[in-house]
Amino acid sequence: MLKEIYRDSDNRMNKTLETLARELAGIRTGKATTNILDGIKVEYYGTPTPLKQVASVTAPDPKMLVVQPWEKNLIPEIVKAIQKADLGLNPISEAGVIRLPIPPLTEERRKEMVKLVKKFGEDAKVAVRNVRRDSIEALKKAEKEGKITEDELHQGQKHLQDATDSHINKIDRMIDAKDAEVMEV
Repeated sequence: MLKEIYRDSDNRMNKTLETLARELAGIRTGKATTNILDGIKVEYYGTPTPLKQVASVTAPDPKMLVVQPWEKNLIPEIVKAIQKADLGLNPISEAGVIRLPIPPLTEERRKEMVKLVKKFGEDAKVAVRNVRRDSIEALKKAEKEGKITEDELHQGQKHLQDATDSHINKIDRMIDAKDAEVMEV
């Protein structure tokens, strides 16, 4: 019973870390990274489709992204989707590819990005704490039903608190690293 609760809470906390990592990867830092375009969906035969499923995205240098669609007729749709995403990028369509010069971030924009990074971090911490709360409730219910002893309940609560602290420390490290990356000129 305890192992199941521990495994479930650990899986859910790790999924929170994975989600945070994906969100942070999508934040623009002034360097070209293909992750910037991860959230973009393109109309492909009437269906919103992730950009990476209809084109290859490469970063030939730190200040440029190149999007090469599998089908040339998709270029206008891709350009429209990138502009609609409001990433501060200005797509240039030429010879069957779309070039995306990465403009340097202004100090003001960097500060906005840091606020966004901190918000993502706070959301992740709340999610981890919610997992802890749910797991502790499951422990209390198990104790009430006689499936675990009172000692196991206290041991389980300590284990869950340690796991929560560990995951929150990982979140803090991820946030600090991304802050430094965003503020780097």
